[in-house]
Amino acid sequence: MKVKLKVENLTKIFEFNGNKVKALDNINLDVYENEFLTVMGPSGCGKTTLLRIIAGLDYPTEGRVLLDGREVKGPGADRGVVFQQYTLMPWRTVLKNVTFGLELKGIPKKERIEIAKKFIKMVGLEGFEDAYPYQLSGGMQQRVAIARTLANDPEIVLMDEPFAALDAQTRNILQNELLKIWEKEKKTVFFVTHSVDEAIYLSDRVVVLTARPGRIKEIVKIDLERPRDRTSIEFLEYRKKILNILRDEVLKSLKQR
Repeated sequence: MKVKLKVENLTKIFEFNGNKVKALDNINLDVYENEFLTVMGPSGCGKTTLLRIIAGLDYPTEGRVLLDGREVKGPGADRGVVFQQYTLMPWRTVLKNVTFGLELKGIPKKERIEIAKKFIKMVGLEGFEDAYPYQLSGGMQQRVAIARTLANDPEIVLMDEPFAALDAQTRNILQNELLKIWEKEKKTVFFVTHSVDEAIYLSDRVVVLTARPGRIKEIVKIDLERPRDRTSIEFLEYRKKILNILRDEVLKSLKQR
């Protein structure tokens, strides 16, 4: 398997009022091409910090990140990011939100509209091209954010708890939609979540981080065929396994607060 993303000896230290806080400690991780990899761990373990460093929105104190062998030194179109909050531009329609990145790339208007409509249809929003974000539900807005990211054709999609703000039913529906898109587009996905069930349902592998400073405690390969049955014995066994790995780390993180 080809390594798409490589995290090498990555440590991140923040400074607050003269105090140093180590968020991540010596992270080494390979993410493979077309893999759906999920990172989880207790609150404050550095999951989002790791994603932001990969996105080029933050910088490591030590170590480096390589994408296709090139060191990440800042934001770039080769990485698409979907955040928990939808980050849509309220003054732009669905179509114009999705075409935004294509405009920045200088892609001709006709071509970018065709690309945007393809992904709007893919996320199930055909017919809503002229709607504004305030006219859409939370789940629909997140679909727009996903379409906008995919329209830019990034090498890797980074998703920071993208469904956390949604109700359970909408979350399950969007998880299924995301898997369909992932299987069709063959993208590499780096996904952050707090939900054990979501991690098992979506992922090829689940990386569990320790309490702060975040280190890799264990990587669990999810050997289940898709589509996955959340009520199956095998699924529940993975759930029990990951919860057991997390338990001590969650207790440690509570003591850190």
